[in-house]
Amino acid sequence: MRNLNLKQLRAIQAIKRHGTIVAAANALGLTPPAVTIQLKLVEEDANIILFDRTNEGLRPTAAGLAFLDAAQMIEERLRVLHDEIDAIKGLRVGTLSLGVVSTAKYFAPQLMAIFAKEHPDIVVKLAIGNRAEIIDSLKSHAVDLALMGRPPKDIPLRSAVFGDHPLVMIAAPDHPLAKCRDITKERIAQEHFLIREPGSGTRISLEIFLSELPGRIDDLGTEMSSNETIKQAVMAGLGVAFISAHTIALELEVGKLVMLDVTGMPIRRQWFSVMRTDRTLSPAMRAFQDFLNRKGAQCLPSIDRLYPMAGAHIS
Repeated sequence: MRNLNLKQLRAIQAIKRHGTIVAAANALGLTPPAVTIQLKLVEEDANIILFDRTNEGLRPTAAGLAFLDAAQMIEERLRVLHDEIDAIKGLRVGTLSLGVVSTAKYFAPQLMAIFAKEHPDIVVKLAIGNRAEIIDSLKSHAVDLALMGRPPKDIPLRSAVFGDHPLVMIAAPDHPLAKCRDITKERIAQEHFLIREPGSGTRISLEIFLSELPGRIDDLGTEMSSNETIKQAVMAGLGVAFISAHTIALELEVGKLVMLDVTGMPIRRQWFSVMRTDRTLSPAMRAFQDFLNRKGAQCLPSIDRLYPMAGAHIS
């Protein structure tokens, strides 16, 4: 495959992205025969088929996926090279694709704003998703760096802690337990929980917390798609929720939600920045990681008190 070139790799990427030769050609500004020729040259050189022809369009084979992965890595390395050359020239510029789990969207803009003051010529592109979506973005190299609560174990990653992440139980202000102290695990387990989708960090932590109570996690509660929906449902009195304290600072301040004083809570986790070990660190990635090490914790929402001030004890 010594004759393989960037034009061919980009043609393969466009076919994967758009599903047909015609659509790929339109995206690349080429004619369909030109894209077909690029694909055939690669397949003949490698002596293997890169795409299956199906009724739904072209679908990459295992070999095609290997080529696509290589193409992605080459594109990334070229972008890093561009940033490195700018750094050598003394220019503090570059781009950073930042992925954050949905819980982190409550402080990610603050991080970006403070970082931008230090590095005004580095463009940060923000992608927000649930835990599974951000992990997929790391796997596909769609993001350079991600912020999440618990790094996955099935991807080669380097991770670094940049702040504490308290998880708390919340309820509406008029909930019967709102003014109680030292609520036991057994008592809170009797409540109806409003929970995130399977695989989310907060749900996993709640399942661990309740795991010693036989059968409790078999029917954990009502599943909802976002923290915002869960907060609104709790305010409406539909149940209690186990949630990141960093998502409820405003609601606590204005008295729309209260934190329940459950024994063993808050559960303290940590926020991590993660990036793939097989990624070459660009100057922008290094600058952002250094920023997180220095100021990341300061950018997290501040919770004045993690417990009610007074109330009755309950078991």
